[in-house]
Amino acid sequence: MTLWLLFMQIWCYRHGYLFIKISIMNLRCFIAIEIPGQIKREIGELIDILKKHDVDVKWITTENLHLTLKFLGTTAEELIPKMRESLSGIVSSYEPFYIKIYGTGLFPNRKYPRVIWVGVEGSEILAKLGGDIDDAMSLFGYQKEDKEFRPHLTIGRVRSPKGMLSIVNELENFKNKDFGAISVDRVKLMKSELKSKGAEYTCLQDLPFRRE
Repeated sequence: MTLWLLFMQIWCYRHGYLFIKISIMNLRCFIAIEIPGQIKREIGELIDILKKHDVDVKWITTENLHLTLKFLGTTAEELIPKMRESLSGIVSSYEPFYIKIYGTGLFPNRKYPRVIWVGVEGSEILAKLGGDIDDAMSLFGYQKEDKEFRPHLTIGRVRSPKGMLSIVNELENFKNKDFGAISVDRVKLMKSELKSKGAEYTCLQDLPFRRE
């Protein structure tokens, strides 16, 4: 209990008021496009190859692979209905489109890699969708992105440079790898919970596009 809450309880008790503690549940949220199972399996095979190298990398669990459009972070549960309404209004103006999962790479660069990714080729529509969602979420107090939207699927986070040269060389074999295409017809508002076995994702709302 904070000192402020303790003070308020004592003050209310002395003055004959009922003190009610209101607890607001915070969630850790993001907005994403789901990745089909077949493409997850293809990427999983790549991760298995990369895992054979003696490197200090935290690899993403394949079932958690997704294409993030907007990371929200801490979100008050009471905001979810309004956010759902706002997002529904945005995506209902879109028609389904295709993106291609293609190639591999490293952020920020090959010399000092921090993130290992699989690429997303695509679509000006995808960038517009990401921008529309970013604009809408800024009205709820989330900071707008100050970097160019570069869609990708994170498959590993580098914790130290140990053995990374071998990973850089291995990724050269997959820089033109075609993992398949996705028909994008919806986005999902997701919740992330940190469990003992790692992050667990739950869909809070499925938000379909307008049907043709």
